[in-house]
Order: sequence, then structure tokens, then C-alpha cells
Amino acid sequence: MQTNILEIKNVFISFGGLSALEDVSMDVKKGEIHALIGPNGAGKTTVFNCISRFYSPDRGDILFKGHSIMGYPAHKIANIGIGRTFQNIELFEQMTVIDNILLGYHLYARSNLFQSMLFIKKIREREIKIRRAAEDIIDFLDLQPYRVSLVGNIPYGVQKRVELARALAIRPEFILLDEPAAGLNKEETEDLYWYLLDIKEELKITILIIEHDMGFIMRLADNITVLNYGVIIARGKPEEIQDHPEVLTAYMGSEANAKG
Repeated sequence: MQTNILEIKNVFISFGGLSALEDVSMDVKKGEIHALIGPNGAGKTTVFNCISRFYSPDRGDILFKGHSIMGYPAHKIANIGIGRTFQNIELFEQMTVIDNILLGYHLYARSNLFQSMLFIKKIREREIKIRRAAEDIIDFLDLQPYRVSLVGNIPYGVQKRVELARALAIRPEFILLDEPAAGLNKEETEDLYWYLLDIKEELKITILIIEHDMGFIMRLADNITVLNYGVIIARGKPEEIQDHPEVLTAYMGSEANAKG
């Protein structure tokens, strides 16, 4: 029996008196790819920001592996096994690909200044282990040709892959992907599809993904939740969602839906 790795319970949040999420509840099962979809302005990224603790809901609860994360500050979320990518790429353009990935390992690089300056055996061994892990991620996402390239000099699609690599570097059990296919061409999108399946199946990482490419999502997702104006209007398997009347209305309007 699959267990829920994430549970969102009756989350409500407003900004300036306008509600962004209205009693949103949803579950994500461990080991699945779960898509959160909806028109622009539906509140999808707000959900991600609540999970990441960038926002604190006015009411409701969010549980990760059965435990509430409402008391966690944003900088501690990675420590409990939640990774994230963003709509806009958040990389250091004047650093190399491998150095950007190595930044993800800072959670496991605990040492004091004295130990680091002396570069004692424990620090050397840890550095070797971290670099090997970074190289494994580079191999996993086929980033070898760009390993020592400055991020600012590589193609946009590759930058998206580097951001995914850095999110994997924190060794997450659960990862939030905010429009990872945005701006990618057809070939890059197809590659991303297979990378995400490998992340799920080989790395055993659960994925919650926001994406506007419906063809991509209908192929990829195990389950889908649909949000519109801060309210969940549908949930289910891709085949249940694609012909759902409320979903069609949300995306195309009532008149277009009526015309079929």
C-alpha cells in the first residue's frame, strides 16, 4: 500500500485581503510523479512556496512523512529531504557547472574554520566523497560536456538541467519542480521526460511538478491535481483529468468547452 509522503490540509493564505489559496487539501503518494496544474494565476507556485516555507499559511497544516513542517524555517526544509527548482533559473552564472552542483552538498559539509584551514584527513575524505557524488549526478543527467563550463555560457536548456542537478545534490526524498519544461525545445522536453522517470524509478525520489505543457504532463504524471483561482477543482489519473468539464472550462472558457 502506498503511503503519503506529503499531505496538505485545508491550507488558506491571503495577500492584501485577497485569498490566494482557499482551504486547499491534497496528498502526494510516496514514489509517484504528481502534477499540480491550472491556468496562470491559479495559485500553483503559492502551494510550492507554502511547502518550501517561503510563505506561512494563515491556517491549515502541511505534513511531510507524517510530521508537520509548519514550524520549520525555509532554510531548514532542505535538511529534511525536500528539494526544489524554480520558474526562473537560480544559478550562479560566473561559476562552473560542477561548482554549482557542489553547492548543493553544503548541507553535509559541516566543519569548523580551523579544520578546513588545516585540510585534515576527515575534511579531505569528505571532499573526495562529495566530488564523487557530484560527478555521479553529472553522469546521470548527461552533463559531462559542460562540466567545467561557466553556467552563463551554456544553453538555456542545459542550465535547466544544472538546476535540477543541484536540487538532486541535497539528496532529497521529495522534489518540487516548478515548470521544468518551460523554454525547452521538443528534443530537450523529451530528454527531460526520461530524466524525470529515471529520477523516480532509479533514485526513488517522489516528484511534485508544476507544468503548462499538457501533453508532457499527461504522459508523465501518475496523478494530477488541478487548481483554479486558489481552489482545487479536480484530481485523479491523467485520463480522468483530460476530459474533466471543469478543467476544460478553466483552460478554455465555458463557451469553448460547450462547443467541444
